[in-house]
Amino acid sequence: MTDNQNFRPVSYSRTTLTELMIPSYANFGGKIHGGILLSLMDKVAYACASKHAGNYCVTVSVEGVHFLQPVDVGDLVSLKASINYVGNTSLMVGIRVIAENVKTGLIKHTNTSYITMVAKGDDDKPAQVPGLILETREDGRRFLEAIRRRELSRRYETELANSKTILQVEQELHQLQQERCKVAF
Repeated sequence: MTDNQNFRPVSYSRTTLTELMIPSYANFGGKIHGGILLSLMDKVAYACASKHAGNYCVTVSVEGVHFLQPVDVGDLVSLKASINYVGNTSLMVGIRVIAENVKTGLIKHTNTSYITMVAKGDDDKPAQVPGLILETREDGRRFLEAIRRRELSRRYETELANSKTILQVEQELHQLQQERCKVAF
């Protein structure tokens, strides 16, 4: 093992952001806009990543945004963020979002997401981030899962790029016959 001088524990940058959902955040259906929640997720990811990195951080990608349950006006939304993985200049932040109805006490998990950030130095170039001290088995599981997530993401991007390159529209038109579309070309 290396010394802990250039490493920080997961607990060092663990961050929780809690915000009351107000009427101006709601859509016409009376539920909170997904964009409001995405903005809050980005905010908590920045706070968590920049604390670990000791530098300004920028968002590179957002993965796994699935709105599992709606959030209502009046709910207290808490976004819990922790560093799940670090590379040389990048950090993957895991975020768990919960909404609490303060009247009933009902707490619901609304989504989990992963945001990759890159640290920037004073010269606006990518900056090396401290390594990560995995304090618990759960921290270790999350780090290993993040490695797997990165591998799958790279494979997906490669396969998608390859399929776009080799896609022969005229030869594949038969696939559209069972879809809810009309070909007008």
